Amino acid sequence: MTIPRDQRNSVSEIAARTAIESHEAEQVAAPLAGAVAAAPPESVFRRRLRKFRRIKRGYYSFLLIATAYILSFLLPLAVNSTALVVSYQGDYYVPIWRYYPASTFGQAAFGEPDYRALQAELAQAGAGDWVLMPPYPYSPNESLLDQPGYPPHPPSRQHFLGTDDRGRDVLVRLTYGFNVSLTFALLVMLIADGLGVTIGSLLGYVSGTLDLLGQRVIEIWSSLPFLYTIIIVSSIVVPVYVPGRMQIMQPSFWLLVIILSAFEWMGITYYIRGEFYREKAKDYVAAAIVTGVSEPAIMFRHILPNALTPVISFAPFTIVANIGALVALDFLGFGLPAPTPSWGELIGQGMENLTKWWLVFFPLGALFTTLLLVVFIGEAVREAFDPKEYSRLR
Repeated sequence: MTIPRDQRNSVSEIAARTAIESHEAEQVAAPLAGAVAAAPPESVFRRRLRKFRRIKRGYYSFLLIATAYILSFLLPLAVNSTALVVSYQGDYYVPIWRYYPASTFGQAAFGEPDYRALQAELAQAGAGDWVLMPPYPYSPNESLLDQPGYPPHPPSRQHFLGTDDRGRDVLVRLTYGFNVSLTFALLVMLIADGLGVTIGSLLGYVSGTLDLLGQRVIEIWSSLPFLYTIIIVSSIVVPVYVPGRMQIMQPSFWLLVIILSAFEWMGITYYIRGEFYREKAKDYVAAAIVTGVSEPAIMFRHILPNALTPVISFAPFTIVANIGALVALDFLGFGLPAPTPSWGELIGQGMENLTKWWLVFFPLGALFTTLLLVVFIGEAVREAFDPKEYSRLR
């Protein structure tokens, strides 16, 4: 059968047009395919982090807690009874960084001057001298006995949350107590988790006799009563508060951190041990062994990053437990020594003064709000790091 010439021409034109269009499409698609091939695959951690950001309640709670904690280290510049700058008789002084006796500014007193009184005196004198005070000019350990009546005093324009039974500003002690509580919880978590991860890694990777003996030692150590140990240590080593030092530089603070860390590391050990037992049986570990990678590198460079999901998931709830432990110990009188700003000590005052509502409501409200925000963070982290959603190396 013979095809007419006009039909042959139309078929050839369609074929040519199709070939040109396919060629243009290949030219357009080639750079895109190269870009896709060049782009590295997104890691599991980044996917989990992106999912954590999508959980708004936990993400915003994390931003709020992190911002408040960072700003709490600047409290001496905003909440303090020590002047920031003093201009006196043509000279400038910075008491926030250096100690000056009261005689330096013409005050007939021993020790550190009363900068609020000095500010009023210099303003009244009108000689051009001045004192720059922090926005909230009260210290956490300062007893304000110039108020009418006997402490505790109710909230007022001078003291927004009132004073405690020793005349100290409640707002100041709550803000400094927030820094002490969260710093304590983070340090205990880091030390305990670091010790627990190291021991759990060794037990899970080496296994055998070391695992058997290690489990027995952990069982014996975990059977020791924590509260009785704290009472015994407190009766032998009397905690001392050193004036003039930061709260986290007190020796009693670190003593309590070490004691609590010594009893907290065992819990995470079981999880890390189980993760190492599961991970070391996978192909990537066998490949690392065949290529001659050292055992420490296999443990801490290859297996450990894939075994940290329990540590990250439990971290916020560990912080909640540590804050609760510190508050409980301070409430019972076995925690940080007086006059350290402590939420537990304020809650104890509230129990002794139930009619003074500000001593009950504000400390419990600060504790409840902080723990609630950290729990929100923990729920978001647990959902974002769910191992069932993102598979790990096999």
